[in-house]
Amino acid sequence: MSHHLEKTQATLARAVQQVISQGLHDPRASGLISVTKIDLAPDMANALVFVSIFPEDRQELSMHALRHAAKHIRHKAAELIEIRRMPALEFRLDRSLKHQAEVYQALAKAEIPPPTGDGNTRAAEPSDEANTSPGQARPGRKHEA
Repeated sequence: MSHHLEKTQATLARAVQQVISQGLHDPRASGLISVTKIDLAPDMANALVFVSIFPEDRQELSMHALRHAAKHIRHKAAELIEIRRMPALEFRLDRSLKHQAEVYQALAKAEIPPPTGDGNTRAAEPSDEANTSPGQARPGRKHEA
């Protein structure tokens, strides 16, 4: 992906989030609505706007409100940023955060520590027995010959 496309996506995401945060004057759009990602077409004519909505019971109504207000959001966002041609906005519900929360809950039930980000999921230090070679005496034991 080109640097220009990435920069435009980030700018567009901030502008759309700002418009949504200022309110849509639609009672269906309630709860916490967050823009999580924008996929901009290479020709910049269309943009998929992924949103997360909390609480879950307001997702369906809020998505209807966002889809209904897409042209209004596009117009207001275009006033906030400098862009040659504002893409058409299509809103989609981002289910990845819910899926991530379910995975962490399953890990918590299994008592497995969540990943630390460095790829190493082991939290415990290796035991003394693992640090000794087969011929080396272990502490507190007699060495058998």
